[in-house]
Amino acid sequence: MHYLIEHFGLLPGWMLAAFAIFFRYLVFAGLAFLLFYRFGHTFFRHLKIQNRTAEQRHMLAEILHSGYSALIFGLIGVGLYFMRTAGYTEIYTDWNAYGAWYIPISFLLLLVLHDTYFYWVHRLMHHPRLFKRLHRVHHQSFNPTPWASLSFHPLEAIVEIAILPIAALIIPFHPLVLFLFATWSLLWNVLGHLGYEIFPAGFVHHPVFRWFNTSTHHNMHHERSGCNYGLYFNFWDTVMNTNHKNYHATFDHITNPEIQKEPKTVSRGQFR
Repeated sequence: MHYLIEHFGLLPGWMLAAFAIFFRYLVFAGLAFLLFYRFGHTFFRHLKIQNRTAEQRHMLAEILHSGYSALIFGLIGVGLYFMRTAGYTEIYTDWNAYGAWYIPISFLLLLVLHDTYFYWVHRLMHHPRLFKRLHRVHHQSFNPTPWASLSFHPLEAIVEIAILPIAALIIPFHPLVLFLFATWSLLWNVLGHLGYEIFPAGFVHHPVFRWFNTSTHHNMHHERSGCNYGLYFNFWDTVMNTNHKNYHATFDHITNPEIQKEPKTVSRGQFR
């Protein structure tokens, strides 16, 4: 953002940043949609989480709301520019300031901070007084597709992206780390809204991998709503006992061919 504003001006810099965010969203979500919903839907059909088919009108609405989110994310980038110019952020550009070893450390710190922020803010947005004003738009995608990855009400988009100025105040990080973090976050959002489970059988029972969330995890949140609030990791849902009681059984039924041959005890698309 600093480069865009310094070279093109404030308004063009904002619009270019918003365009870049939306274009990246179109590429990531579009490639996932083409692979799973167009060209590979027959090959991947056994990994479909919900049996129902997403409606085109919902997908168009998801793309429209994602465009609004891109504009807001770009605007927050402008805010970061002014914060950094005023000396209020911990963003640095000198590689020698912390050393190369700190790059992955700061990336992990951002992930942990974001995951914690997301879990508690997400739960708060499910409070009846806030849900309709902030989070309802996102939950109109009850059978989400990759296009839902940035589909937020403008107010929720502000809440979602607010983690960046917060992080910039307390965690030193290089702009490269910010770019990697934004890319990772979008990829994980596309994964969470994919509608297909790509992780292998046994993933949710592995002593290490079980702490990472899956497509099934977030898909069940969209269908059921009052559960599975986490983003990247399953730590807070485990500690706060907010994983859906059928999460593991649903994941196993989708990913295990032997279980799929047995009579269903957990119905996809009906997690209640």
